[in-house]
Amino acid sequence: MSYITIGVLGFLVAYLFEVVSLKRISGAKQGVGIVAAALIGYATFMVCLKSGRLELPIWLTWLGWALLLVSVLFLVYSLFINLPFRKTYVVPGVGDKLIRTGTYALVRHPGVPWYALLLVSLILVSKSKLLLIASPIWLAMDILYVIIQDKFFFGKMFKDYDDYRRETPMLIPSRRSVGACLRTLRQTRTQSEFQEGRR
Repeated sequence: MSYITIGVLGFLVAYLFEVVSLKRISGAKQGVGIVAAALIGYATFMVCLKSGRLELPIWLTWLGWALLLVSVLFLVYSLFINLPFRKTYVVPGVGDKLIRTGTYALVRHPGVPWYALLLVSLILVSKSKLLLIASPIWLAMDILYVIIQDKFFFGKMFKDYDDYRRETPMLIPSRRSVGACLRTLRQTRTQSEFQEGRR
């Protein structure tokens, strides 16, 4: 259970990320981000490694590996490619532009569904009994984190966030948001191909 607590502590540290971003404290943003990621990553690794094992059929393990690949790809894309990495995670302060394209046209916080998928895949791959207990707790902490972002921080960071909140669902995609996501991804790919052609 101590590893579950370490993971919860990681999310509590992550909550400070928005505070230090708004206060523009030099170096604090990177430090807070690294500590939060390290705590959550360490806790997840140890829970997968040090726990009793579930009895699962082999096909579920293979499904878990496929879901793990998909969830990691989507998480990396949403958090580090779809967002401007430097402005989001490195430079003091907050980004100057609200991203409403790609996975951020699908839902306002795409990291949450991808994280849920990651936890499911890790349960299937590791067969960890303790991860069955940890996953809903950590997912609840992640959802609480984005609720806090949504209600208290992003409206101050981005002037058009209220419009974005009205247009795009928070966590569960709608038919309209799926269409918007696919449309913006196609536009991005077309623009990239056009720029490549001009070189």
